[in-house]
Amino acid sequence: MNPLLQRKWLYWLLAALAVAWVAWFALRAPAQIASIGAVTKGALEQVIAEDGKTRLKTRYVLAAPVAGLVHRIELKPGDAVKAGQVVAEIEPASSGLLDPRSRAQAQAEVSAADAAVRAARARVSAASTAAALAQSELRRAEELRRSGFVTDANVEATRARAAAASSEQQSARADEGSAAQRLQMARATLSQEGQEGRVGRGRVVAVRAPVDAVVLKRPFESATPVAVGQTLLEVGDPAALEIEAEVLSADAVRLRPGLPARLSRWGGDGVLDAKVTRVEPGAFTKVSALGVEEQRTRVILDLVTPRERWAALGDGFRVEIEFLLQRDENVLQVPATALFRAGDGWAAYRLDGGRAQRVVVKTGIRTALAAQVLEGLSDGDAVVLQPDDRIVDGTRINPAVRR
Repeated sequence: MNPLLQRKWLYWLLAALAVAWVAWFALRAPAQIASIGAVTKGALEQVIAEDGKTRLKTRYVLAAPVAGLVHRIELKPGDAVKAGQVVAEIEPASSGLLDPRSRAQAQAEVSAADAAVRAARARVSAASTAAALAQSELRRAEELRRSGFVTDANVEATRARAAAASSEQQSARADEGSAAQRLQMARATLSQEGQEGRVGRGRVVAVRAPVDAVVLKRPFESATPVAVGQTLLEVGDPAALEIEAEVLSADAVRLRPGLPARLSRWGGDGVLDAKVTRVEPGAFTKVSALGVEEQRTRVILDLVTPRERWAALGDGFRVEIEFLLQRDENVLQVPATALFRAGDGWAAYRLDGGRAQRVVVKTGIRTALAAQVLEGLSDGDAVVLQPDDRIVDGTRINPAVRR
């Protein structure tokens, strides 16, 4: 063939190839820009997050045992009081004669209050015996641990029982003081019958603190007339705090006493450790901020972190709670935003040679941020995050952000 003709055919061939390449490049599907995540191994926690607030385990409302004029109360919220300390003084008003029904009612209240005092004393005795027995068991367990006959876990469980018994003893003593206060109030009604008040002559009824505590609320401070049963002070021990959370009933069924939890955004540095002590059996209806009716259950937690860390916390402070349902180490996991529904299961787009490859994924533990991978993906695989309907099997991917 003529060399000139050969070159001419070669030029035509190259031109045709160039036109074909341009046409293919123009007509092919464009690459989709997408964020890319990675399948990794690490610790994975399944938690339930809720808001909560602190509250005192025991609070005492000190009420006026008689009607009259209460003197100015100098105590302020935050002031400490001792058991038996006079916290308020009342000059009784004139007391008229009681009719037979009122007198019988007052006598019945005295009898009931006296029985409550005896029951409280019996409880104190039983709680003291239980506390002494728990301390004896703790000392014996510590001796056996030094000899290697029991484990550290057994000793810790015994120590927890001893602490619970000690708290029960303190609570019983506080109840005894409260019962004695109620008995004083009941007797005051009968003892003042028919007596004339002596306002300004120094004759007063003293209101005493039932336990060592701190003043929480003071409705008024100046001298003022009060009625029987009117609140004078509210006291409690700020060191005996617990956490109250209102949890969705569907989540509450997965909680149990002893379950660990974490408190964050409480105002201090770091997080505080806590544990669930009680899941109340009854639920109640509450309307959410979005106007949706929800069934919620009250859950109570105790703080585990030493009090030195959270000494600034008070009654009614807000905290954020994470209930730790499960924690596994070295778990193969994928970002939760990479998964999408595929029938009854889940799927993801794995990045393979710059293209999206659809794979079915079998998952285990799921959290808000990640999901455990049981089948379908391997450690180090790159996956498309938040895939939309423009991405299908085989779509070219232009990675925008790698996470």
